[in-house]
Amino acid sequence: MYPPRSQKHQAGKKARRKRQGRKWGYVNLCLLAVIALLIGYYLLTQKAHTGGSAQESHKPAQQTAEQPPADPKGTVPGSGEEAGGSGQETSSEQAAEEAADPPPLDQAGTPPDQAGTPPDQEAAGVQQDQPAGSGKEQAAQEGKQETGKDPDSGKAKPQQDQIPEKTASGGTSDAPSGQTIRIHFVGDMIFSGKVETLLESKGYSYPFTYLGDLFKKDDLTLGNLETPVTTRGVGAKNKTFVFKSSPKALDALRAAGMDAVTLANNHILDQGEEGLLDTITHLGASGIKYVGAGKNAARAYAPEYFSIKGMKVALVGASRVYPESSWAAGTNKPGVASAYGQAPEVLKSIAEARDNADLVIVMAHWGIERQSTPDANQKALAHAFIDAGADLIIGAHPHVLQGLEQYKGKWIAYSTGNFIFTKSTVPATWKTAVFEASCGPKGGCGMKLIPYKTELGQPVPMNAEEGKKLLQEVQQLSIGGVRVSGDGTVTSGSAR
Repeated sequence: MYPPRSQKHQAGKKARRKRQGRKWGYVNLCLLAVIALLIGYYLLTQKAHTGGSAQESHKPAQQTAEQPPADPKGTVPGSGEEAGGSGQETSSEQAAEEAADPPPLDQAGTPPDQAGTPPDQEAAGVQQDQPAGSGKEQAAQEGKQETGKDPDSGKAKPQQDQIPEKTASGGTSDAPSGQTIRIHFVGDMIFSGKVETLLESKGYSYPFTYLGDLFKKDDLTLGNLETPVTTRGVGAKNKTFVFKSSPKALDALRAAGMDAVTLANNHILDQGEEGLLDTITHLGASGIKYVGAGKNAARAYAPEYFSIKGMKVALVGASRVYPESSWAAGTNKPGVASAYGQAPEVLKSIAEARDNADLVIVMAHWGIERQSTPDANQKALAHAFIDAGADLIIGAHPHVLQGLEQYKGKWIAYSTGNFIFTKSTVPATWKTAVFEASCGPKGGCGMKLIPYKTELGQPVPMNAEEGKKLLQEVQQLSIGGVRVSGDGTVTSGSAR
């Protein structure tokens, strides 16, 4: 006997409902799984973002207590940015290790800015150069004859002159109106690793083969000395790449026309305090001035002064990149001038320089390696330096060129790239330039770029096509409508 049709119909409906229920159950489970995955992904990305870049998103003026890196010992491992020992830079993940650029803390948790407060600058004294004589070449010869002794260390140091009294308008200039001085500045320079091997073979003047008299015929030449110059010292144990260059390099550097270097960088203490102090001694013997590091904080932060064509030029150096807070100069401790946090001592030095000079130049070590655009900290610091009295900002550390900006009528070159360096596997690091500034007694500067490419241990001029392309790239990277013409002349867009 067969069941009635209505009974079969009811049974079929029940079966269909069960199947539909199972299907909806599967759909709901899948949706819940997708939602869980999305939530997990969101939490992971948020954690990575806040841990890796939140520090950089805050301007230094807003930073009152910078956070330490995650290392349990309270120190930052070597950044691994330059492969100077092997003659090759890394081209893998190491290129981005400093993206977060966290401010280092020492084992006691002390931020770099508290590593030692410098004594009053006036009490410590400011190291200055002799007034310019009949030209730059004569000044170079005079630099070789300096025989003053540092009473604290007994080491040779350049003689000091007296800062002229300020004029009623706040400057020191006796320069005729319309008088200008020509300044060249370049990027990172090392003489170690494969570069040293090459120079031992070809001679220490090899890097300057294609520069001719460019640096000899200007009024001032500046660069970033990204290495200690010493035959002694103990290599830093917490870094991937540790540099050490021969003192033989400095006489050739001076002969090429280099007048002053900044030591404020993340390699000057690669051979410890002994290496830094040796570098200072060798620079003095070669007649090259320095800023940004010293035997104590007073010297590290102190402006260096130059008398050129009746104008007084001040130079200040500082670094926002170094591996440990112990690298910061202290009251009685050698080290670098720190630009971490609100950079109060750097701003104080700039203000002092503003009171005593017609032109104030700041050389800053900052930013993220191989990144072609300046980060928030670079821009905030540059603007703060100009607000404090700087007329021209020269940046280094990223190993690639970055753009320019004009802020309140003052030029900022965010990164000058490599100049005398190893040959990287990253093409962007091969592009560089000699930056030329023509500055008047009231602090206004014109800007021009001369394109070069960085070969192993030697900058080489670009051909016309390469140079045109480079200048176009710099224009595209620049901020605020800055334009770079075919001859390298830089003009502002919308003045701020």
